Amino acid sequence: MPRVSKELSALDVKRMQHDGRTSRNGKSLNMNVAVGGVSGLLLQITPNNGKTWLLRTTVGDRRREIGLGGYPDVPLAKAREIAREQKDKIQHGIDPVEERKAKKAALAAAQRRGLSFSDAVDRYLDAKLDAHKNPKHRQQWRNTLTTHAVPELGSMLVDDITVQDVLRVLEPIWRTKTETASRLRGRIEAVLSWATVAGHRSGDNPARWANNLKELLPAPSKIAKTHNQPALKVEDAQRWLSDLQDRDGLGSRALEFLTLTATRSQEVRGARWSELDLDVGMWIIPADRTKMKREHRVPLSKAAMKLLHAIPRFSDTDLVFPAPKGGQMSDMTLSATMKRLHETDVRHDGPGFLDRVSKRPAVPHGLRSTFRDWVSECTSFPGDMAEVALAHKINNSVEAAYRRGDMLEKRRTMMDAWADFLAGEQFENNVVQIHGVHR
Repeated sequence: MPRVSKELSALDVKRMQHDGRTSRNGKSLNMNVAVGGVSGLLLQITPNNGKTWLLRTTVGDRRREIGLGGYPDVPLAKAREIAREQKDKIQHGIDPVEERKAKKAALAAAQRRGLSFSDAVDRYLDAKLDAHKNPKHRQQWRNTLTTHAVPELGSMLVDDITVQDVLRVLEPIWRTKTETASRLRGRIEAVLSWATVAGHRSGDNPARWANNLKELLPAPSKIAKTHNQPALKVEDAQRWLSDLQDRDGLGSRALEFLTLTATRSQEVRGARWSELDLDVGMWIIPADRTKMKREHRVPLSKAAMKLLHAIPRFSDTDLVFPAPKGGQMSDMTLSATMKRLHETDVRHDGPGFLDRVSKRPAVPHGLRSTFRDWVSECTSFPGDMAEVALAHKINNSVEAAYRRGDMLEKRRTMMDAWADFLAGEQFENNVVQIHGVHR
């Protein structure tokens, strides 16, 4: 009958020290002490008094010493519990050592196949960012993900990310930075969608909005307040343009051209002489430089043509409005010009140039709203013609399908009327006179 070891207490195990035993050649040996309670459970003590648990048993026809962890991380009671679980597996024909090896190999294989979210972001951006022609957009994509998503999800395997993980990223900023959070959600969805197609994850996309996060988060439109760009009031437009025309510099001329054409800042700053046909009065903005990624034809008014003929052409660049040191003019140049116009008017005891609603100083992008207000309030030109002039997206799919042309010559008449209005002249066709001001 096998000898039953005395059951040691937790205090016994704590106090136990190596007894200094050595081999015949004087080399220190580990000391194994049976602690009782489970047959074969040993406390192994190293010469420097490190302690670990061993289970010495037989599996099939093989002797095994199975490590159960170190002391005190695994206390005596836990060691006995684990030992009983291991012996129960053996009785059911399972070799705990082989089982552990298989799990370790499976984990290593999964890690080799797996892809962390951080790595997925890098690989997605490397693969897809070329589709974003604008360097600013490429940088915004990377910054949004690395700032908000990577700190929380970066080390996780993409296949392990759940809806709750995505919520953990979005909820802290969903109400305070709604627009950023909404874009972030879409970008996380794009990265995980790429990872699915690339074979690194399976199942539904946890960042999907419809029938998913939509049920857990309030719609952005319900909580986000839209802040329109401060616009010049229509009644201030003539006085404002007169002040602008009194200012020298290519930045002032670029802002004037932007106003006359009702186009966007980046389109004007990137305008090239090769895009202009001064014989017919046409500016064709290529699709890759427009927000809607569609070619936009701009009929040039007589005033816009006069401006273009008056500014210098530089032999070393095709840009119409280059920066002083070469390259494209900065957006800040136009913004600073607009700001100085307002400040100068205020210094001369004027009211400045403020947005009607927000009371903030008008900015370059707001000039497009001024043009739209002028069309709506002061003329009988159709609103859809103004929308085409502004290169806005047509939300009505039926209307978009049937509208093939861009009303170019009709828009030329409208842009001439706009230029005449800004110059304080009356354009009889389609323009009405209000409160003694020709509009």
